[in-house]
Amino acid sequence: MAQLSSKSVLVLHGPNLNLLGLREPDHYGSDTLESINNQLKQHADDAGIGIDTFQSNHEGELVERIHSLARAPVDFIIINPAAFTHTSVALRDALSAVKIPFIEVHLSNIYARESFRHHSYFSDLAVGVISGLGARGYSLALNYAINTITRA
Repeated sequence: MAQLSSKSVLVLHGPNLNLLGLREPDHYGSDTLESINNQLKQHADDAGIGIDTFQSNHEGELVERIHSLARAPVDFIIINPAAFTHTSVALRDALSAVKIPFIEVHLSNIYARESFRHHSYFSDLAVGVISGLGARGYSLALNYAINTITRA
C-alpha cells in the first residue's frame, strides 16, 4: 500500500449510475458502481493519491457536494453527470464556481445515441471528455488526474 499524499481526487456519479450492472448493459456494461469505485480506490491508493467517490440521483445533493469543495478542496474532479449532462445548468455553475479541473466521463458513446444526448453543459469547461469506453473511461480519467496533480 502506497503512502497517501495530500493530493486528492473526487469522483462524482450522477443519477441512475447506482443501477450499473442491472441497467441496460448493452449501453453501460456489466460493471457495478461498487466495482468501478473499488478499482478506482485501488488505483489511487497504489499511486499514493487520496480519492473519494459520491453518487446521487438528486441534482441538489451533487451541487452541495461540489459546493463543499470551496471549504475542503480536492486537486481534481472526475464526473459522470449521467442524464444531468444534458439538463443541469446548476451543476455546470457549481463546477465553474469551484474552479477545480475536471474530466467528464460517460460509459456509453453519447454521440452514437439519441440526438438529445449529444449536447453537454459541461464539455466546454472540462479538461477533457471520455465517452464510450465503458468503465475503462474512469480509469483513463484517473490516470490523467494522477499524472496532472503529481506533476504540479
